[in-house]
Amino acid sequence: MSMPAPSIEVLKKLEPLGALSPDSLREISRMCYVERVSRNLDPFRLKGLQGQAVYLVKGELKLDYPDASSEILVGGTEAAVRSLDKRKPALTGAKAITDVELIRVDEEVLDIMLTWDQLAAPPSAAHAKKPQEAIDQTDWRTLSGMFAAENLTHGIFSNLPPANIEALFMRFERIKVPRDKVIIREGEEGDFYYVIESGRCTVSRQIGGSEMELAELKGGDAFGEEALVANARRNASVAMKTDGVLLRLAKADFIELLKEPLMHRISRQEAEAKATAGAIWLDVRYAAEYNADKLPGAINIPLNEIRNLFGSLDSKKEYIVCCQSGRRSSAAAFLLSQRGYKAYLLEGGLRSSAEKSAVPMAQKGNQ
Repeated sequence: MSMPAPSIEVLKKLEPLGALSPDSLREISRMCYVERVSRNLDPFRLKGLQGQAVYLVKGELKLDYPDASSEILVGGTEAAVRSLDKRKPALTGAKAITDVELIRVDEEVLDIMLTWDQLAAPPSAAHAKKPQEAIDQTDWRTLSGMFAAENLTHGIFSNLPPANIEALFMRFERIKVPRDKVIIREGEEGDFYYVIESGRCTVSRQIGGSEMELAELKGGDAFGEEALVANARRNASVAMKTDGVLLRLAKADFIELLKEPLMHRISRQEAEAKATAGAIWLDVRYAAEYNADKLPGAINIPLNEIRNLFGSLDSKKEYIVCCQSGRRSSAAAFLLSQRGYKAYLLEGGLRSSAEKSAVPMAQKGNQ
């Protein structure tokens, strides 16, 4: 029987969950599955231990081993703080002596959270080279938006190679910014990617000669990626609504550490094979361009509208993102991928891929 998420106090007693920061513990608690099993039943008959970290937190469980020996494990004791899948030798069977309560968490999710949590912790004051360094260090783990489990497991950071994680933290620059400071201005070249450590920002755009506010950003939110991905000018302005602290990453570091690991580039031939298997063509050009030479079965969501329509897309589907040159579609594919969608970028865009696919046909006609 399923039950509410476990309390932080319960998780703190389990290994290695107890090593996580309070914010990370709160995140992982939402990913846990709690179940109650009645006495005399085998809790692993229907759902085993593979790929799961499973903890006994209440009741008594009889565990059987390959040498025909057995033991009684009692929830809440020191012997029960380790996951059942880590017991040596591996279990051959189990039976609930009393009603028992188990906590399950996906092993891959737990490992991702542990990895980021360990690398995100600031150095202790004892290891700081200067007294001020310990004060100015960012504790990344407190950025609840950036370090939400959804981001780490399905969002922008989910495909980041582990080797990139520490480099990412080292290359971010921490800057204090006053209220009303304009951080990026519409029409300028893109230079940095930003994450808000503290404070709030407003996003605005010139519409019909007037400045119109589009959104408000808070701690943990990021901005500035679109111009960097598409190598284009800023399409909106962002200013500080309050005093705050920002973390910024230079364009070259953003492309190396975040953009490229998240981009899944495919050729026209690979794209057509995926479309045949059920993937959806997503054309991010303006409607007039799309209507002129749209692909069969393609849907049209212009790049400037894609943020507002994330919820309308099926997260279980695969999308092949395309535009004329690949510039706008690269931005759209990045935005989709960082929110957990399975997005593939058509390499070179429709124009380039059409030219390449036309070459063999021309050669065939001349033979």
